[in-house]
Amino acid sequence: MKYSISWLLLLLFLPFAASAQTENPVYDEIAPFNEGLAAVRVGNQWGFINENAQMVIDFRDDLVWNQDADTSIPGVLGIRYPQFKNGRCMIQKLKVNNIPFYGFIDTSGEIVIQPEYLNITEFDQENAIGIYVREMYQGQNEIKLDIVEYIFTEVVVNINGEIVWPIMEREHALTAKRRYEVPKLRAKLIGKDLLEFKTEDNKWSVKKLNLNL
Repeated sequence: MKYSISWLLLLLFLPFAASAQTENPVYDEIAPFNEGLAAVRVGNQWGFINENAQMVIDFRDDLVWNQDADTSIPGVLGIRYPQFKNGRCMIQKLKVNNIPFYGFIDTSGEIVIQPEYLNITEFDQENAIGIYVREMYQGQNEIKLDIVEYIFTEVVVNINGEIVWPIMEREHALTAKRRYEVPKLRAKLIGKDLLEFKTEDNKWSVKKLNLNL
């Protein structure tokens, strides 16, 4: 009789144990919650869970993070783990010469700002600073290869992906992959519409922006 009760208890316990294993996944890393979502990592992929521990954005390999990030650096090099700010989370895509370009997804996981920036900050007060890359087709050369010129502009961009203020042209930002370094940002927002930027003679200036234009 004693053995029968033990087997009965074991049979009753097994479904609960299996359920517990299913409902409590194991992650390599869990980032802090921000805007109701927390990034979770398995290997080199990240996804997002909500405050009910439910996965709301599945694991993907294009989210921006750097385990050795210096978080004092503005832009992509200072991002320790993925997170949402103003409803936007940064992604990257390898493009010209396998150089990463950066954009953003929304909380549904959809790309809402295309990867068109060589460097960009996370959003703050619905704006970010980024180095935007524009392609200009110049035709074909004598061996029928397309010639494309790249124009780089440091800009203020809003959460809809609209460039709301051009700050300055940036030259020689894109080079061969073996010599490539992420270009540093020369401007930062110190208020919703107050811009601090470095001048050509390496000094600092401040400009009041009219973002309602």
